[in-house]
Formats: sequence, C-alpha cells, structure tokens
Amino acid sequence: MEFDGTFSLSDVTTEEVWLALSDPVMVRNALPGCQFLVEVDDPDDVDFDALSEAAEDGEDPPTLPEADPEDVAERALEEGGHYAALVQVGVGSVKPRFETVVTIDRKEFPEMDASGYGSASDSSFEMDSGMTLVETDDGVDVEWWTEADVFGRVAQMGQRVINPVANRVVGRFFKQIQSQLSDVGEESSGLRDRIEGLI
Repeated sequence: MEFDGTFSLSDVTTEEVWLALSDPVMVRNALPGCQFLVEVDDPDDVDFDALSEAAEDGEDPPTLPEADPEDVAERALEEGGHYAALVQVGVGSVKPRFETVVTIDRKEFPEMDASGYGSASDSSFEMDSGMTLVETDDGVDVEWWTEADVFGRVAQMGQRVINPVANRVVGRFFKQIQSQLSDVGEESSGLRDRIEGLI
C-alpha cells in the first residue's frame, strides 16, 4: 500500500518544523493512539511491557514553545537511531495495539527517511517512509510518503478501509503540530531566532 500527501503549516519556519518533527516527545504527543516513543539500543530486543510501565510512571518533558530548543535538539531523533513505540489505531471494527520499532535511515535537513515494522495480536506491517520540508510564502509544506506492507486481519479489510484511517491519523497529527508551533512565532523571547541558530 502506498500513501502520500502534503500538509501545509502556516506562520512557521522550516527550522521550527524540522525541530518539532525531530522531537520524539512532540511526535508522541501529536500521534493519535501513541502511548510512548523512546530510543532503544537493540531493535531486536525491546521489552514493550517495561517501556509501557515506564511511560505511565514518567513525567512528560515540555515541548515547544515551552521547552528550551537546545533541550529539544539534544533529545532529537538521530540518523541510525532505533525507536520503539506502542500505537493503538482503530481500523474498522478492530483496534490493534502495534508494538513498533522505527529506524531513522537518513536525516539531512530538510529531508528525513525512516523504516520500521510493527506487530499486534492479529496483524503486522512493514513500512518505509520519508518527508521533505519545502518553504512556502505562508509557511512550510511537509511532503510525506509511506510504502507499507500490511498483513493479517487489518490487511483483509483492504486499502478502501485503511486509507481513510491513515488520512485521519495524519491529519490529526499535523493539526496538533500546527497548534504547538503557532505559539513559537508569537514568543517575544527570541525563540524563533534560537531555533534557527540550532539548525
């Protein structure tokens, strides 16, 4: 299955969007159904139960615009890094919880590519994805794409059912990112300049 699209974010800079989409905390907060997104050392040996318990007990660090951009840059997704996530998404009559591992294959401003796989009790997937940030007159366009192989019960529903779900998840994700970043440009503390200086 192939998915792609462009999401326009207004009144933001390319650097702000890049830092936001590189922040695992902001990505987790914006992604519907995502319980956690954390870096792991060994992608083949992930204890999702332990990570889930740690996520429930842990405190959320601040994200932009409240967070220091230097702190966000320090915890940002890294090229070659492996990240575990637990994501629950409703597809038709089922709501699988996917234990997912994502690897950042390439990260070179303003482009990033990732690959990953996930499994639930009755479904699984493998995917490659990427994005490119393009500066526009009003802000930034995020051009994104995903190629996914889906197996099991979710796959039996077909792309006609899965496409609206994927579009809904992506739409909610970027609306949340837009909401978070809309305050960055309004900050009077020079936050925008500090972010641009980091990238």
